[in-house]
Amino acid sequence: MRKLALSDEILLKIEKPARYIGNEVNSVMKDPEKADVRIAMCFPDVYEIGMSHLGIQILYDMFNRFDDVWCERVYSPWVDLDKIMREEGIPLFALESQEPVKNMDFLAITIQYEMCYTNILQVLDLSRIPLRAEERTWEHPIVIGGGPCTYNPEPIAEFFDVFYIGEGETRYREFIDLYKEARREGVTREEFLRRAAKVPGIYVPAFYRVEYKEDGTILAMRPSEEGIPEKIRKEIEMEVSDTYYPRKPVVPFIKVTQDRVVLEIQRGCIRGCRFCQAGQLYRPVRERSLKMLEEYALDMLRNTGHEEISLSSLSSSDYSGLPELIDFLIGECSKRKINISLPSLRIDAFSLDVMSKVQDVKKSSLTFAPEAGSQRLRDVINKGLTESVILEGAAMAFQGGWTRVKLYFMLGLPTETEEDIEGIGDLCNKIAAVFFETVPKEKRVNGKVQIVASTSFFIPKPFTPFQWARMCTKEEFLDKAYLTRNSIKGQLNQRSIKYNWHEADVSVLEGVFARGDRRISEVILRAYEKGCLFDAWSEYFRNDIWMETFAECGIDLGFYTTREREEDEVFPWDFLDCGVTKEFLLREWKKALEETVSPNCREKCQGCGANRFGGGICFTGKKDGN
Repeated sequence: MRKLALSDEILLKIEKPARYIGNEVNSVMKDPEKADVRIAMCFPDVYEIGMSHLGIQILYDMFNRFDDVWCERVYSPWVDLDKIMREEGIPLFALESQEPVKNMDFLAITIQYEMCYTNILQVLDLSRIPLRAEERTWEHPIVIGGGPCTYNPEPIAEFFDVFYIGEGETRYREFIDLYKEARREGVTREEFLRRAAKVPGIYVPAFYRVEYKEDGTILAMRPSEEGIPEKIRKEIEMEVSDTYYPRKPVVPFIKVTQDRVVLEIQRGCIRGCRFCQAGQLYRPVRERSLKMLEEYALDMLRNTGHEEISLSSLSSSDYSGLPELIDFLIGECSKRKINISLPSLRIDAFSLDVMSKVQDVKKSSLTFAPEAGSQRLRDVINKGLTESVILEGAAMAFQGGWTRVKLYFMLGLPTETEEDIEGIGDLCNKIAAVFFETVPKEKRVNGKVQIVASTSFFIPKPFTPFQWARMCTKEEFLDKAYLTRNSIKGQLNQRSIKYNWHEADVSVLEGVFARGDRRISEVILRAYEKGCLFDAWSEYFRNDIWMETFAECGIDLGFYTTREREEDEVFPWDFLDCGVTKEFLLREWKKALEETVSPNCREKCQGCGANRFGGGICFTGKKDGN
């Protein structure tokens, strides 16, 4: 009989006890005596966020298909349970078996967002695993990190034994077999890690040394032993129609952020927006077959009971089989009274026609992402979206019955001027004007349109053409937000426009973590020890503690954020190969400064380097002559 790790008394004290009891529909239970390898798969945030992450669902399914492996899940305990566990000495446990994470062979942490870094330390701490990798023995699990943040793992390198760089479907079987062999042979933990460092896609920080110049920039990063690779290339699954994907995703007991079936239709994006890290990391574009998607959609709906299915992609409109897939889903879902969610669509006639078929237009809103207020700046960032296209899309939307439009912009983009910022208010006003010009008075629901404009602050992420760019200070960001607000207030249709902006201090810290090196780890550790936790949640973010800790450690935030990089600077992440070359990114950076647009991958190959993987959009779906 499975015994819960938390007593009834504790479960009654805490918020949402269903976060911690496991045993959800489709969760995998195995005989621990028959599992040679035990894995705790962790998302370092609260259960509702972690349960919404597709990557963990895919890896959970993959690992549990291996007869010799039992993969369980673990999430960050919310602040109420965190306090109780520390007071009563309760170790962090995996949901399925309710056994301590410390007893597992691996603790695999997916790292999706830099502001979860202190939560990683919380998970290690509550699991009674030493925070620094160098202090661990075979008594502790191998701590492995994966996900997009591992494309600059250096700020948290001290806390991980291993990082898996790239997509998880390709090398984990080999990695697990290597572990089993090492344990059979009785070799040291260090020797296992030495062997692991030679597996493609595996980065073991302990075997690399960083040398710095007098100005604080990196001179070089080199392996400390022979046989360790100098550069680590990402792992990528090219056969996405014939690989692991869950037919029976775990169904939570409570409502989570993404409470629906998620169908990943493709990986990568053809668009080449210069600010977008995901658009570079997941090249080349690889589409799943229509047959696979139809089959898995029906299986997942049947096996979960979810009442909604969402198509997942960086740019769903670019999936070549979208019309056929939509027709299939509409036919099947209408019979079952299941909703269809279509994020990441471009606003064009086809997309609006599709959305009108699958959405209740009286309750829904449409989302545009112009990113910049002026055409000049949209060309700088290679957005590939003109004002006329935006306004035409808005007109079609209003004619189709939509009355609420969300617009997403970025502030602080390279070369941005006051005129570009004021263009945000101007564009919002023009979209509102289109509504009044397009929709007769007698057909206006509630008599007006609602435009919701939101701005985030630009962060120059690794492996993007903008990795050479400077980032704004907190004060500069806020000045830009106030200018945006004043521009909107000055518009004729201001009453139809609502404006929101992101927290500037959080963005600055995210920029430091995204662009930092190993010297940042001490700041993260000290801030955690002072109580920083759940930094992604505004009610718990303590910027004063972070600024105090940076000062104590002698770290200048501006060195990582506001300083523009020289073309030949060695970045902390340069020892990784994400598939696109640094030469390509530098060409795109120069084209941005020249306000030159690059065609998308289907129109013309830009020579980014991703064709070395031998498949995907690089070899299919292009126009003749390219």
